[in-house]
Amino acid sequence: MSKIQKVSDAIVQQGILPLYFNADENVTIEVLRAIYRAGIKAVEYTSRGDAALKNFTKMVEVRNAEMPDLLLGIGTIKNQQQAEEFYKVGADFFISPGFVPEVAAFLKSKEMLYSPGCMTPTEIIAAENAGIHFIKLFPGNMLGPDFLSGIKDIFPKLLFMPTGGVDTTRENIEGWFKAGVSAVGMGSKLISKQLMADKDYATIESETKAVLSLIHSIKNK
Repeated sequence: MSKIQKVSDAIVQQGILPLYFNADENVTIEVLRAIYRAGIKAVEYTSRGDAALKNFTKMVEVRNAEMPDLLLGIGTIKNQQQAEEFYKVGADFFISPGFVPEVAAFLKSKEMLYSPGCMTPTEIIAAENAGIHFIKLFPGNMLGPDFLSGIKDIFPKLLFMPTGGVDTTRENIEGWFKAGVSAVGMGSKLISKQLMADKDYATIESETKAVLSLIHSIKNK
């Protein structure tokens, strides 16, 4: 099985891609441990600050020592230089807020999964023509499940994951899965700034478990 397929399968199987960033290395690592305890096998760390590369390098180190079956992705990749930096330190997959052709070409040459953020059929077509199969619908709350329902039939071979404003409620998640998503990306509604500030890892773990269980019940209805 290719690395791309392995990553894609892992995200689809858990039905959620948790994502977060914290400038503090210790908080970053403890959140990682908490969601791993909850059952997460693929996670996105967002490259949103100067500490991101250093923290991500540490995450890879801790993952290799403690959580060998966890896939670590890097998000908010906006240019090829960023993609190369994180590729060198061991990122398993890459996610962007938009479609970046040179990033797509670089990662395709390395046989790595790249999921670009798309908001229009034009962007989705450009990504599909570049050989991409895993599309991030962004911002999810602006587009909504109806958008996906309206376009899904013209992209039968693509997997879709809304990110941005996806809520932890059954109603919200169920709406997306009914529209045909393969997974939902979930950031601050799951791993909130407040929980990280309070270092409340137990709650992060229990809420992640609850959302995993909710998605499992929705997918197996």
